[in-house]
Amino acid sequence: MKRTVRPVFSVLLFITFSVTLIFRLIFRRGLTSFDLETNVITPRPPPFVFNSTLLKFASVDLAEAQLKREIEQLLEANFGGPRTYKTYATWRKFNHYSKKARPSNSFPVTFRSPAFYRHWLDFRRALSGWARRKGYATDIMPELVRLIKHPLDKHSELVGSDQRYPSCAVVGNSGILLNSGYGRLIDSHDVVIRLNNAKTDNYENKVGSKTNISFINSNILHLCARREGCFCHPYGPNVPTVMYICQPVHFMDYTICNTSHKSPLLVTDPSFDALCSKIVKYYSIKRFVEVTGKSSEEWSSAHEGPLFHYSSGMQAVMLAVGICDKVSIFGFGKSVSAKHHYHTNQKAELSLHDYEAEYAFYYDLISRPQRIPFLSDKFKVPPTVLYQ
Repeated sequence: MKRTVRPVFSVLLFITFSVTLIFRLIFRRGLTSFDLETNVITPRPPPFVFNSTLLKFASVDLAEAQLKREIEQLLEANFGGPRTYKTYATWRKFNHYSKKARPSNSFPVTFRSPAFYRHWLDFRRALSGWARRKGYATDIMPELVRLIKHPLDKHSELVGSDQRYPSCAVVGNSGILLNSGYGRLIDSHDVVIRLNNAKTDNYENKVGSKTNISFINSNILHLCARREGCFCHPYGPNVPTVMYICQPVHFMDYTICNTSHKSPLLVTDPSFDALCSKIVKYYSIKRFVEVTGKSSEEWSSAHEGPLFHYSSGMQAVMLAVGICDKVSIFGFGKSVSAKHHYHTNQKAELSLHDYEAEYAFYYDLISRPQRIPFLSDKFKVPPTVLYQ
């Protein structure tokens, strides 16, 4: 009996071991399959789909034809256009009437001074170069480090690093800053960008005192060019100035002032200007359609058509987004009881801007940058905070 039991017991032991091993293998394979299926059924959220009609309307530059004609006239030395007459009339240092000068279809008679001719070639070279680059490039944002940061680093005697600035504060000019105490917080940033020569004296507790970049539009520089020595340095002569062009004729102001500036005077790339224009226009048309219920075609007549433009603050924010790892925005809100600018008595807003559309852009920049149109997928928007 003992001899017959042992073989049976061995067989049962082998069967038990085999069944246990098989169940373990099935269980492990089952887990593996479950894990794979879990990864498969949780795909990434689909990319945001923009309204193609709005993108199309926002991409059209209503002022392009007029601007092209104006540039061609200026390159031919024709300063008699309706938009440029008032501009060159303020260049008093050039307006010296000469009885010996003969009338010409090119240079105005009052521009017969040697001083004008000394600047003419530089003006023409700067304007033609800007006109050649004018267009739209979707990958311009990563280029801002090279176009803006590198020259600023060189001025500061630093090696031009491809790394962006660690933190930047863009200080707007809204009157709501008078109710704040952001001075120290603003100055704690690595780079502080201020707009259109806004005053800081006697406002240090509200807006801070540190300035690393003065961001202006060319209308501001035009006013500065009329002063002795082209004084345009409210933050000191060593603070660099970055400027976007409002009118091509302002390149004469740039030419005049560039020779007297100790610090860099940089003009934004026209592709960058075009990107800012299209983004703001998209938000403006979108808001117009949603609020009024009207069609996109009716937007132009309600927003001054070719004169519509983004604000200096919006482009300064975009500049910071391109050259900074972290961006803080101050003084961009508004209140019924607050002045339009904290340092002036201006109350009303400019009609050629759509501030409400720009506010919508800022909030997308902060919370959902994937909804900002025209930005390249390769560009990563840095963390942004808006301080009201």
